[in-house]
Amino acid sequence: MKQKLPDPMRLAIAEAHAAAERGEVPVGAAVVASDGEVLAVAGNRTLELKDPTAHAELLVIREAARKLGSERLIDCDLHVTLEPCAMCAAAISFARIRRVYFGAEDEKMGAVEHGPRFFRQPTCHHAPEVYGGIGEGESAALLRTFFRSRRM
Repeated sequence: MKQKLPDPMRLAIAEAHAAAERGEVPVGAAVVASDGEVLAVAGNRTLELKDPTAHAELLVIREAARKLGSERLIDCDLHVTLEPCAMCAAAISFARIRRVYFGAEDEKMGAVEHGPRFFRQPTCHHAPEVYGGIGEGESAALLRTFFRSRRM
């Protein structure tokens, strides 16, 4: 039986597909308020914006903070198709995101369950609740297809 994904993760996956169509690494994200309002959705735009920090997570955090008029996203949740890197994990911590739901694990660059395990460090000011494997199959398949096409 196919796993029914939460709507925010469906939105993140749609953004990942759009990123792939733009030639970007297919990662998408959504920030959702505690009342369920979707505050922001985005996909990677590092190539388009010529900005190495234009990861999906940072783009949605920036937009959600702008909409809320606050640098703190307390009681907000982040849904992202790939395990966040160290840069994004730091931004998540600084923004005080309540929960992070991610799809595919990233053994090479991930910093939540892999690598530095950012949120488990004693120097981390805020650690959100983390739930991995949400939409993992579809997220991982999209990434595999994208990178396979790049190697041809």
